[in-house]
Formats: sequence, structure tokens, C-alpha cells
Amino acid sequence: MSEEKPVRLPDPASVETVLASWEAQSADTELAPALNKAFPGFAFTVVTIDDPYWCNPHAVVAADGTRCGDHRAWIERGLAELNGDLTAFWNWHRADGTKFSEWRGTSAFAFAPTGSGVADFVQLSLGREIEVLAGPVVDPDYRPYNADQLFEPTWVSRDSAAEAQPLAGPVYRLRGRAGGGIVHMRSFLARRARIDKEQREASRPELENRIIREVGPHGTRDTTFLDANPDWFDFVPRENRFFADWERSSACAHRIFDHWAFDIRDLEDRRRREIGFIPRPLKMPAERLLVDEGVSVHRLMERTEAIDAEVGLPFAWFFLMTHGHWVDPDVGHTIADGLRAGRVRLPDRDAAVLLAWADKKYLF
Repeated sequence: MSEEKPVRLPDPASVETVLASWEAQSADTELAPALNKAFPGFAFTVVTIDDPYWCNPHAVVAADGTRCGDHRAWIERGLAELNGDLTAFWNWHRADGTKFSEWRGTSAFAFAPTGSGVADFVQLSLGREIEVLAGPVVDPDYRPYNADQLFEPTWVSRDSAAEAQPLAGPVYRLRGRAGGGIVHMRSFLARRARIDKEQREASRPELENRIIREVGPHGTRDTTFLDANPDWFDFVPRENRFFADWERSSACAHRIFDHWAFDIRDLEDRRRREIGFIPRPLKMPAERLLVDEGVSVHRLMERTEAIDAEVGLPFAWFFLMTHGHWVDPDVGHTIADGLRAGRVRLPDRDAAVLLAWADKKYLF
């Protein structure tokens, strides 16, 4: 955060006004400066993630480049003019050069610190999108079975936006409508912990009466659920543990949002509050780390150190492991066993984090 005291936190309406305030040619370079100007006291940085997505077709373009209006409305109108005859509609447009356009994008995140703590920052979840001329309005090779197939074309390749003709953009849009578009992380984590505690407390009467029947070689034994799970009401959500582990590990000297973004959800589902995030690495190793048969714990340690060096973050491998893809959780258990046996060493703070994780694992 800059030396100027923040006047206000970003809000959706103000952010969307900023996003709509510049031309496409300058969108990439203007985003951070425009946010800083709109929200005095903040110093935003912007990162993008290569995770291509596309939105439903939204417009139709004639062979001569004339825009013909909304995609769905155009199809519905054309079918109505032909009395719903799909075969006639297909034959009419399969070779007339009419195409549909859609927005294709990748995720982008804007971060601004609000203090010195690991969770003291604001995150904006954005999409960087380009409108492209995606493909023909009908599959030229196969007649559609029903009108629904026309509304969601599956006959075009979306592997690369470079293969489609760009029409407009880039533009940035605020994403994460399920409560995650704009988040102050410290407040979010407090809300995450509070909601989990409230939900667990609400279930206390039912849990106090729940019986677990265990069948063993000496007969059956009934145990109350809470006797079998004495720490049920002391549970710490994985999101909070992720940040706490960062703060007490060797990674703490680095700002967490320089290395991770967070896909956040905060919504009501069937009258139950669903809140949490999936961490997304901004820097990834070239290869996954798995526990191969016969590989020693010392060799695994060498490979985790190589990951840390590649990513540029001490103890990076641990947080990549909690994410579950780039480092297999068995790596953590193997190294934890090696620590307990005195066969390998980690800095004391990192060893404490890993052993606590091994005793009570969490993954995303």
C-alpha cells in the first residue's frame, strides 16, 4: 500500500466503471494505474493465468462482416421464419458464410496490500477477454438434432484464441459473482472461520446424540460421535491453515499474492452457506513431483529444494503439495517420516508446519 491513507475499499460498481473507462489498445497497460487512481492509497499489481475459457456465443456476423444481432435471438427468429424446420435452417446456413462470435479469455487478478500481515491485501478476480469470430453458425457436416445444439456450438475448436479471428478487446471484466470478485483477504478468512464455527455449533445437539457402532473381534461397541472426534469443535478450515502455515514457515518473508491467487466462492446453496477458496499457483515447476518406487527420502529432499529454487520461494513445495497437483501428498508424508526418524532435516519452522500437516492433513 502506498503512503497515502486509503480512502475506501474497491466496490463492484466502481471497479466496473474503471474497467470500462479505457480503449482496448491500452487495456493491458492501463489497468493497474487506473485502479490506483480510482482508489487512492492502494498500489495494485496485476497478474494473468493461462487458463483459457469461453463464454456462450453472443452475436452473429454475416459473411460480409455485418453484425446481425444477438446469437440466440437470431436463431430463434430464423427458425420461426421457417416454421421450426431444422433441416431447412441447416441447409440455408451451412454454406452461406454466417458465423457466430464469442468472448474468450483467461483469468487475471489484481492485488493491493493493506498492511504488513500475510492476509492484509485486497484481491480482484478478473477476466481478460477477446471477442473472436469463432466459427459457422451451424455444423456444416452434421444436421442438428434439436435447436439446443445450435445455441451451444460444439463443432468449433477452442484450443487457442490465436486460431480465431479477433473482433474486439482485450477487455477486463469483474468475475467471481459468487461473492469472490472483490475480497479483503483478512476479512474473508475471519468470515470463513466464523461461518464454519457457527455451522458446527448448530449441529451440536444432533452430534451429541449420534452413536457410532464399532464391530470388532470381541463384539460391538457403541461410541458417541463426539467421543470419537473430540476436536470436532476446534476444527480450523483449510483456508485459514494455508495462511497460518505461510506465516509461520520460511515462506513468510515473501508476499503470498506474489505467488498465489485465490479462486473464491461465497454463496448460499440449499440454505447452507458455502464459503472457501482454491489456491492457484502463479509460478509452477516444470514437472510434477511424485514418490517413485525406490526413491530415497534424501533424493526427494533434493527434488523439493530444486522446486523451491525454480519457483523462487523457500518451502514452495509444501504449498504446492497442499494444492494437490504439482507435488504429490505422499512426498510430504515421506519427508515427515524421515524427519521423525532423524534421517533428514528442515528448518525448525518448516519442520513444525510439515509435521502438523502430516498429523492432520488438508488438501485443496
